[in-house]
Amino acid sequence: MAVAVLTTADGRAKTALSREYAAHWQATRAAGIAPEIGDAKPPLTPARPEKPELLDPRDVPRRKPGSEAGQIALLHAVAHIELNAVDLHWDIIARFAKTPMPIGYYDDWVKSADEESKHFNLMCDCLEAMGSHYGALPAHDGMWRAAEDTADDLMGRLAVVPMVLEARGLDVTPGMIKIFKQAKLAQAVDALEVIYAEEVHHVAYGSKWFHFLCGRHDLDPTGVFHDLVRKYFHGNLKPPFNEEKRAEAGIPPDFYWPLAEATPAKQK
Repeated sequence: MAVAVLTTADGRAKTALSREYAAHWQATRAAGIAPEIGDAKPPLTPARPEKPELLDPRDVPRRKPGSEAGQIALLHAVAHIELNAVDLHWDIIARFAKTPMPIGYYDDWVKSADEESKHFNLMCDCLEAMGSHYGALPAHDGMWRAAEDTADDLMGRLAVVPMVLEARGLDVTPGMIKIFKQAKLAQAVDALEVIYAEEVHHVAYGSKWFHFLCGRHDLDPTGVFHDLVRKYFHGNLKPPFNEEKRAEAGIPPDFYWPLAEATPAKQK
């Protein structure tokens, strides 16, 4: 099921398949059945639609969010992130299936993939309501590079994808919600508030299973996290940090502040 999602190119078709498989998994689990995990070889890079054009992150045009074009660009960027997240959550299921993990590990990532699929569709609905669509603008593939870098390292994947990249979403989403509130775009506000509430759980799943593996191998979580982020994440972490939501997701300040770029006194 994971590989079928990863090899489906169209965004709406990918997320429809993702939600169908998630519903099947969840119904099976609700019946008290622990399914066989199986074994499959996921592609190193998931199937993607012809559009959007994927550019180097430095080449993606910057648009001011105060304009309608800027608001569309912001929604398009979020839609692209959410589509990547669908693939990332199915990939973490298939790529590391040989690592013995409790059934709850699969429950968590299937649920996350289902929610990311919903988030992508919400963003597409917002874009279409504004006369645009996913694929209308260029995007970048920076998130998937993290998946390729950590293709052989489950702890590295957990550290960099949910605990760094998705945690960054907790930092920036309140500002995006404010932008769309000021623009009186209620549909976008409602969609982003759903995303903000549910992303906390995805970061928490990353922290939960990272700590689980540290415990299995008798490792210090903080030191291992720092080492893995320095190995796989290119650059420093950027404050300000949403310390409240990060703490809710199980990531204390001593995980991320030592990895932050040079900055003035820590925000209170």
